[in-house]
Amino acid sequence: MTDKIIVTHISPDLDAISSVWLIKKYLPDWEEAVVRFVPSGTTLDHAAIDSDEDIIHVDTGFGRFDHHQSKADTCAAELVFKHLKKNKLIKPKAVAPLRRIVAYVCDIDHFKEIYYPEPDADIYDFQLNNLIDGLKNNLGNDSQLVTLGQQLLEAVLIVFTKKVSAEEELNQGYIFESSWGKTLLIESDNSDVSRLAQKKGYDLTVQKYAHNGSVRIKLRPDNKHDLKKIYETVLKKDPDATWFYHVSGKMLLNGSATNPQYIASKLTIRSLLKIIRDL
Repeated sequence: MTDKIIVTHISPDLDAISSVWLIKKYLPDWEEAVVRFVPSGTTLDHAAIDSDEDIIHVDTGFGRFDHHQSKADTCAAELVFKHLKKNKLIKPKAVAPLRRIVAYVCDIDHFKEIYYPEPDADIYDFQLNNLIDGLKNNLGNDSQLVTLGQQLLEAVLIVFTKKVSAEEELNQGYIFESSWGKTLLIESDNSDVSRLAQKKGYDLTVQKYAHNGSVRIKLRPDNKHDLKKIYETVLKKDPDATWFYHVSGKMLLNGSATNPQYIASKLTIRSLLKIIRDL
């Protein structure tokens, strides 16, 4: 049983939960710390803030990991993140994704979502901070809320890690103009590469997965063409592989997470390039 305690305010918001998560995940010997809750602005048992090395207050108490005593454009999670980064407690690969997560948390904590395009659009109600507010009504238990919030943040970290990696990998792909428009051909095991490429304006993405040989060919939904010619060609050149041509005409898949029982394509990245260029 640990004797370490993380203290935050009752009815914790995204900033408070993110701060707890960062400490438990990255601060050595704090992963099993108990989380306690106090009225906002106060400390545990009304003790002097930051007076006990085994007690860390976040987003309350006006201490080192609280920001309510300052007009600075920051938040508790950012203060924790900077402390962890300064002390080299975060692996370099995780710094960029965490920096983006913390920036979002700070924006939400300062109600900057009012500056989003169409800020009242329903899509924003699916954001993590709004889900946390909804969970408060469902759970009615601060400890459970923090536990679930940490699990969600773990998932968010995976998402941002893949996104940062995808941004770097895009520069390593082969980019050219095909009959379908701006085309990206890439060998990568990161499933976010294709999605990110389409968001950035690529018309056609051809992705070969190194670890299992599968292939994903996708066309932007707003492209006037379809993938029928490519589908007919790969069927002739690789008839034993499992190919799925989506009814929309915009996706041609060889293997997916929803169908692990498939025969991987024998087509190499070079042969796929030749197919696209010749059509």
